[in-house]
Amino acid sequence: MPESKGIQERILRIAEIIIEELKLEEVTPESFDPDMDLVDELGVDSMDLATVALVLQDEYGVFIDEDDYPRLKTIRLIAEYLQSRLQNRKGKDV
Repeated sequence: MPESKGIQERILRIAEIIIEELKLEEVTPESFDPDMDLVDELGVDSMDLATVALVLQDEYGVFIDEDDYPRLKTIRLIAEYLQSRLQNRKGKDV
């Protein structure tokens, strides 16, 4: 199933945030593998993940539960999580 344009754009934006917050060099949002395990392959620790989560909360206006952090292992999983949170929020606003 092809990804929607919205998810692709969100993946790129999340990659930008991770690159900026973690001060990664020699990687661009377009070259960042959205399925790379951020903890095991990139070495992101819990403090880094908390920082990224706070930025994402501000950017998207959603709450990211600390208990959910272990599930957010890849950019694609983060994008899908945010999509789910945004859809749930819209459903509550109606």
